[in-house]
Amino acid sequence: MTTSTGTGTAPAAEGSQLRSDWTEAEARALYDLPFPELLFRAQSVHRRHFDPTTVETATLLSIKTGGCAEDCGYCSQSAHHETGLKATKLMGVEEVLSQAQAAKDGGATRFCMGAAWRSPKDRDLDAVCAMISGVKAMGLEACVTLGMLTPDQVTRLGAAGLDYYNHNIDTSPAFYPEIVTTRTMDDRLDTLASVRAGGIRLCTGGIVGMGETVDDRIAMLLVLATLDPHPESVPLNMWNAIEGTPVMGKADKPDPIAFVRLIALARLLMPQSIVRLSAGRDAMSDEMQALCFLAGANSIFTGDVLLTTGNPERDKDAALFARLGIRAAAPAGSEMRSAAE
Repeated sequence: MTTSTGTGTAPAAEGSQLRSDWTEAEARALYDLPFPELLFRAQSVHRRHFDPTTVETATLLSIKTGGCAEDCGYCSQSAHHETGLKATKLMGVEEVLSQAQAAKDGGATRFCMGAAWRSPKDRDLDAVCAMISGVKAMGLEACVTLGMLTPDQVTRLGAAGLDYYNHNIDTSPAFYPEIVTTRTMDDRLDTLASVRAGGIRLCTGGIVGMGETVDDRIAMLLVLATLDPHPESVPLNMWNAIEGTPVMGKADKPDPIAFVRLIALARLLMPQSIVRLSAGRDAMSDEMQALCFLAGANSIFTGDVLLTTGNPERDKDAALFARLGIRAAAPAGSEMRSAAE
């Protein structure tokens, strides 16, 4: 089944059909569908795999801030940029676990820990593995983002019980050199492959609003949608303006409808992946977030800080959920999957 549009022919993208052979032309045709048709298709696919009235809530903590050797042009934590952010040492295990308990008490089901490293030193993994084990003992899902990993480090993280490893690809392969020069897209994909080979689930997505084109945004999703299998979790970030970063002079925040289209495309290309509204949500209206949920987003970060940027307060999220008739997913996402799956 196909649908004729003004820009070509859009594939039906049936929700029961998992594909890793999407083409640029197919993805663009879906993205360009009339907005009502695009949202109808995305919501239809979403309902085949998830309960549309539940949203996963996760919390993200910076366990080691600033001083990163990478030159990512969007990031306040790079040692290459004068952003006024002071570097910190790795937090202590007990302090992190106290934050994890607070996140659980606030309703989070996944606890994510981020360290501003190009890649972790083996000696630092002892503490990180203890954090992971402690988070798991609380009944939370554990996720970390530590930079590039060696296969041995992947093995250690897996043995500690890690559920997800976050390693975003950031943008399209073509635009990537405009944003980062200290490592390549292939470096990122190699880490993702090592994590997957180690039996750890992938959390990988990108950032929009850094001066890239719509074609770049679609190409970024295609990199993820042509992985086999698809990433289990796909965070989509809207870049927060940060003084002192190179992206500041290139930033071009997408209009809300364009961002919702990207969410819908992610849902159509990766039907069984969790799609998260990540950074930038504090700049989104309630109406924009509601459209994102309708388009297939089913995860958010809760808490008023994401690493070094702002985020809506939990009470504001709770009020929005109440207005929409949405509830937070049960621990470990046990109620997120539909009976059909």
